[in-house]
Amino acid sequence: MPRGKTHCLEVWGELACFTRPEMKVERYSYPVITPSAARGIFDAIYWKKSYGFYWQVERVDILSSPKYLALRRNEVKDKVPPIRTLDAWVSGRESVEPIWADGSKEDLGTDQKGRTQRQTMALKNVRYLLHAHMCARGAQADMNALDAQFIRRASDGKCHYQPFLGCREFPAWFMLREEADGCPPPIALDLDLGYMLYDVFDLGTENDEYARPAISVFHARIMNGTLPVPAYGDEAVRKACGEEFHA
Repeated sequence: MPRGKTHCLEVWGELACFTRPEMKVERYSYPVITPSAARGIFDAIYWKKSYGFYWQVERVDILSSPKYLALRRNEVKDKVPPIRTLDAWVSGRESVEPIWADGSKEDLGTDQKGRTQRQTMALKNVRYLLHAHMCARGAQADMNALDAQFIRRASDGKCHYQPFLGCREFPAWFMLREEADGCPPPIALDLDLGYMLYDVFDLGTENDEYARPAISVFHARIMNGTLPVPAYGDEAVRKACGEEFHA
């Protein structure tokens, strides 16, 4: 499968939350960015469905020590409607039905509030070096041209939407770095995180369509401030099949 060159982004932000799925209701962040969140930052800068590729994260260098901050946030209870409903709203075929955070019984149809308070253990003042490359999906792609387009966009600070650090209300700022630039070294940190969320989509889909939802995990170990990330097709990445995980 064709692959592009490795790109390096320095990413930072004031707040971040990479929620551990086993914490259920309350939001408790991993001490480091997850591969799926890192991939999302690259996607925000450059990704197109028609080009048939996905970003493969290679490693994460941690530049600042993990520090937690307790927050209490209001979250709406309703979910975003399906894409077909959103398309109908945009095209005007159907009237928009807002998601209510607060309102009267007439607005909500119930005495229950449309929001709930959640405790969040977030990270503060995070900074990472993210290393990733593009992998083509099935069809042959001009990886040199795709790499050049990403470099041009990242160098100019362009993005399709604001990158974020786990939650959309926690924006991420980025800068393209080159290995020869003398990037800052990672911090001195060794930590075994156990099984960590790898991604929530099937990155191995061999076509140009959107990847289907599929949970995967891997055994995450931070060594000398660096989190190595195996390739999605590697045996170290365990993928869900029904209710079980398989290597």
